[in-house]
Amino acid sequence: MEKIRIVIADDHDVVREGTKSLLESESDMEVVGEASDGEEAIKLIEKLNPDVVILDISMPKLSGIEVTRQIKPRFPTIAVLILSAYDNDEYVFSSLEAGASGYLLKEVHGREIVEAVRSVYSGESVLYPSIASKVIQRAITSSSKSIENKPESELTDREMEVLRLASKGASNQDIADSLCISIRTVQGHVNNIFRKLGAESRTEAIFQGVKKGLISFDDAKNDKA
Repeated sequence: MEKIRIVIADDHDVVREGTKSLLESESDMEVVGEASDGEEAIKLIEKLNPDVVILDISMPKLSGIEVTRQIKPRFPTIAVLILSAYDNDEYVFSSLEAGASGYLLKEVHGREIVEAVRSVYSGESVLYPSIASKVIQRAITSSSKSIENKPESELTDREMEVLRLASKGASNQDIADSLCISIRTVQGHVNNIFRKLGAESRTEAIFQGVKKGLISFDDAKNDKA
């Protein structure tokens, strides 16, 4: 089985080693490199070209946000997962705008980190519940300042169900189980939603869905938030 190749960058040895041990206990994951600062992280990424990079926000020399800004244009297929102790707006939105696929707080359980790595590797977005709420609130604020046209193609009822579940943080597998459909069918619906909303990620699709009035903040609230 082909393993997910991962680079971890965190200036705290205990956090880095703990995360490595957690991930390497999974049969489908391999930590190929570790960095203790942002500059070292970029060098490792350039050398190893991993599938997923797990970055701390606050690191010596270069922050996780700056590392993301530098690597995403050059390595667009690498998924970036931010694992941070901070949930302030500046860090959250700067990370997502830089191209991060996920933003988790370090208080999450180990299993959530493992599943998040698998999710971003498969092209999904992963947001800690309170972070997802911030994204939705930003979308609501933006929508109140401008009138958006309806999407060129209306979403079907099933696509709306998928969008609402995705906005609550459900993975493709979660959605498939909830709607009693195959994961391949879910992926097809997600691709259609992206196309119709002009989005390139789940986060952007949710953002556009709120701005266009397709889903509300109540729809998008994660029950665990």
